[in-house]
Amino acid sequence: MTHRILILGGTTEARQLAGKLAARASVTLSLAGRTESPVAQGVPVRSGGFGGADGLAAYLTETATDLLIDATHPYAAQISANAAQAARMAGVPILALRRPGWEPVEGDRWTLVGTVGDAAQALGPAPRRVFLALGRQEVAAFEAAPQHHYLIRSVDPVEPKLAVPDAEYLLARGPFRDAEERALLERHRIDVVVSKNSGGEATFGKIASARALGIEVVMIRRPDLPDVPSAETVEALAAIVDRFGIDHFVRPVDERGV
Repeated sequence: MTHRILILGGTTEARQLAGKLAARASVTLSLAGRTESPVAQGVPVRSGGFGGADGLAAYLTETATDLLIDATHPYAAQISANAAQAARMAGVPILALRRPGWEPVEGDRWTLVGTVGDAAQALGPAPRRVFLALGRQEVAAFEAAPQHHYLIRSVDPVEPKLAVPDAEYLLARGPFRDAEERALLERHRIDVVVSKNSGGEATFGKIASARALGIEVVMIRRPDLPDVPSAETVEALAAIVDRFGIDHFVRPVDERGV
């Protein structure tokens, strides 16, 4: 019998995990559909939302999914909450891939804030040259601080453009090397970087470069995520599945309400 795994993705690790598990199960990778031209995933892909926890639970039941894996971005808190709730409702086991966050070291100048709105306020009243290394969905919050010059980098174009007098837009997809990030910060004379604590290596270059140049980083803290069994790396999560076997996670039919 072929087992079915649904991976909630959108990260590089989700794609890597799908590739690892595809040899031992029928894997579907779900993407939120926010990126206009996502990179090839290598397994069947479902794009778009499910309609909250209820919709995801219904999907899990209808497709007879045996294991749900939450490998979404560390800041996709609502999706992670919906996943945990849907797994309970459908009686489907869930695992999470939780990439560890970055930790400040000597030389870092981090200002920790709770939200994107807090980050805009933390920039202060005096005009500054700000590098917004955030997704395009979040940058609108900085219209509340129009006195700054903004360099905005995103995978897809920011539409509509920010209602601020001084903004520059850069389209690029990571990973970004340290030397390139340092050159970018120097070329644009950036004096503060706004970032999420995404973790991983793909976007760490801006943090390392800010440290080397003595530039402040306004770091948005990670949101609270559901308490579900998790691993920090693709290898560790795949090892959990290998060690126990997918059958370990599959509950009897009568427990799943089918």
